[in-house]
Amino acid sequence: MTDVAFGSVPTPLGEFLAAVTPDGVVATVFQDGDDVRHRMLSRLGLPEADAPARTAPVREELARYFAGELRAFTVPVDWRLMSPLQRKVLGTLTGTVGYGRVTTYGALAESSGAKVPARAIGSVMGSNPIPVIVPCHRVVAGNGLGGFSGGEGVEDKRWLLTLEGYLQPALDWDL
Repeated sequence: MTDVAFGSVPTPLGEFLAAVTPDGVVATVFQDGDDVRHRMLSRLGLPEADAPARTAPVREELARYFAGELRAFTVPVDWRLMSPLQRKVLGTLTGTVGYGRVTTYGALAESSGAKVPARAIGSVMGSNPIPVIVPCHRVVAGNGLGGFSGGEGVEDKRWLLTLEGYLQPALDWDL
């Protein structure tokens, strides 16, 4: 039977939690705690495993990413929570928009072959269960940053894009 193990890392944006099945990272969230883990277990419908060795690679990569040392995640992704449209769009995003680069909602709709308007791509980004590793923060509006449903919202998107060098740091930037 499949189960899920949890591992978190401290980041400048707070604790960052990853849920990992034997197939890969199935979910991430910008917070940790018993209630967060319970909600994730309910959503996944899987029992919890005590498997620190399973979460070690993702914890290491996340720590390196948030320290500005990692540009590409290599941990496997478990796409089970995603619809076919999400898999198509988020898979295209992950495979084509690298560290420090962005694309627009409309361009991603076109490059992924999704026959949906740009606003629908925004909904796909907003429902991404694996933010940061599946980099929905790299999708911006044609006239600005657009939204972000992770962490503290658009300010965390701005922080991630600054970390990656797409945006210039503010005077008070401190990694």
